[in-house]
Amino acid sequence: MPVLLQVDFPFTGPWGEAMTEALRGLAESIAEEPGLIWKIWTENPATAEAGGIYLFADRASAEAYLAMHTARLMGFGIPQVNGKIFDVNPALSAIDKAPL
Repeated sequence: MPVLLQVDFPFTGPWGEAMTEALRGLAESIAEEPGLIWKIWTENPATAEAGGIYLFADRASAEAYLAMHTARLMGFGIPQVNGKIFDVNPALSAIDKAPL
């Protein structure tokens, strides 16, 4: 069953197109992570936060990714990484047009 991973952390930029240019290589490496189905990148300059919403094929892949990504972000100097893993209800999600 797929699981959703929600990650957010303090971030001071860059934002928008500059973020895309600066983090393209990171996005390409994330696309190759085991079990990843998709990721939506999130950014909020007003609150100085960034992160993502991920769909993984299974809980083990999401947990492994969260541990690795938390260590990577802390290595970049990010002081706090918030991560939550949720089970997905496919039947209700399909009603609401989720891309499962």
